[in-house]
Amino acid sequence: MPPPSICVYCGAHSGTNPAFSDAADAMGTLLADQGWRLVYGAGDVGLMGRVARAAQGAGGQTFGVIPVHLMNMEVGKRDLSQFVVTENMHERKKVMFMNSDAIVVLPGGAGSLDEFFEVLTWRQIGLHQKPIFLLNVEGYWQPLVALLDHVIAQGFAKPSLRDYVHVVGDVPALGTALRAALS
Repeated sequence: MPPPSICVYCGAHSGTNPAFSDAADAMGTLLADQGWRLVYGAGDVGLMGRVARAAQGAGGQTFGVIPVHLMNMEVGKRDLSQFVVTENMHERKKVMFMNSDAIVVLPGGAGSLDEFFEVLTWRQIGLHQKPIFLLNVEGYWQPLVALLDHVIAQGFAKPSLRDYVHVVGDVPALGTALRAALS
């Protein structure tokens, strides 16, 4: 049985807080140190690039998936263990999801939110059982957590929705949670 693969969704930008970049570096190193393969959007920019470079620097396996129209914008990182080019974003997300055992969402923008909500929706309707983690670096995802609670409180989702999302504050706690979820 191959080692677990962790799908990491995160920004193609670094954001304004240096803690986001530090967490991306730590995430890549964690994956390599645990022998887990990084599955991500194949970009060499922003937090995406940092996670991949850290994983590579620590000797980890990397699986990148990028749609052809983002090759230049996200600077497709061709020196990965595996590099897949898809026709569109839908295929990218499908290939990433299908090649992962767990999902981790670092700080990011609309694309990261799109990816998060898609896997959360799939989980909610029973299409998968993969654990989903929000890496809540310095409270970045608190408004999202509050939104999920609001959706539940307003009757648009069952309380079980929150059970599908594991919120962790830092990379060491994430490592512990991933080890438990993957065992």
